[in-house]
Amino acid sequence: MASTMADDNYSKNPLLVSLYLFSCVLLCAAAEELSWVEEMSMVQSSQAALKKCDFTAGKWVFDESYPLYDSRRCPYLTTAVTCAKNGRPDSDYEKWRWKPNGCTIPRFDALDFLGRMRKKRIMLVGDSITRNQWESLVCLVQSVIPTAKKSVTYNGTTMNFHALDYETSIEFCWAPFLVELRQGVEDKKILHLDLIEENAKYWRGVDVLVFDSAHWWTHSQKWTSWDYIMEGSNFYRYMNPMVAYEKGLMTWAKWIDLNLDPRETRVFFRSMSPRHNGQDGWKCFNQREPLEHLSHPHVAELVVILNQVLRKMSFPVYLQDITTMSALRRDAHPSIYNKVVGPSQNQHMREYGSDCSHWCLPGVPDIWNEMLNVLL
Repeated sequence: MASTMADDNYSKNPLLVSLYLFSCVLLCAAAEELSWVEEMSMVQSSQAALKKCDFTAGKWVFDESYPLYDSRRCPYLTTAVTCAKNGRPDSDYEKWRWKPNGCTIPRFDALDFLGRMRKKRIMLVGDSITRNQWESLVCLVQSVIPTAKKSVTYNGTTMNFHALDYETSIEFCWAPFLVELRQGVEDKKILHLDLIEENAKYWRGVDVLVFDSAHWWTHSQKWTSWDYIMEGSNFYRYMNPMVAYEKGLMTWAKWIDLNLDPRETRVFFRSMSPRHNGQDGWKCFNQREPLEHLSHPHVAELVVILNQVLRKMSFPVYLQDITTMSALRRDAHPSIYNKVVGPSQNQHMREYGSDCSHWCLPGVPDIWNEMLNVLL
């Protein structure tokens, strides 16, 4: 009876009806806001957990949902890394995903990445393995962009992929030493440990910089990448490569500290990509799955030096350590499939060189880029 009378009062009093409806709107809005806050809290908690996660410790797990793209549909891959197209008979190397202990790296979402990188420049700086990573990143995003809305341009020592609708560019800058390697008299190559501006001029105005410099410092003396070294007016026919590496990195670090603003530019340094060049370059040939662990874990001297230099910097550089996780993947290099190998040529495999430094694509560099995506 009381309920009937209350309903009757509401129907006879428009003001009460309005107040009742308004209170409902407020309650619904509060509920929606609470739901949104809870959702955002969950997202932020997930992001915080990922930032605390140690990406370097984990294992490779086989995942049938990989690879993340079809190499046949990415026109930006160089022949040297298209192992399947070159005749490699197995494809399991494309399906391994890195699973850190205690967390999971989210699957790369090209539209989400491009949305967050709208109107930004991303540049990867280094050697041919850095280009390996650049090609991977371009292939990860290009499939969601219509053909007329993407392009590649060349400018000096840089290659730039443009996602036109997003005003985003993914760039590669060739600078294997970071410091300058110049041509001297009689075509002698001179490595200038204290000069960098010819390379660094391309880094200005970039929003995200990813650096790497390792392999060109470690070539054997027979195949050294320079003929002479200069530092100031001092001229050297020989210098310990690790001493030279530290001096070159210090020049790079000083330039970053003096020329970049951490509020405008984010800087990453990817650690050394491991090689599996034992047995005259044949250690990676015919390998079909990752190693479960390293029998003799070893921290390369270059990685130790890099850590020491980064700790002395005032600019916050994030070290993306991929060395140990990638060292488990001796199965993922091109080996002899860095060029087209036909069925008849398989009988004479030992006559071919075996590339155990670069990586097949799709493959390991895709995982580096998934990690980079989380860090961004």
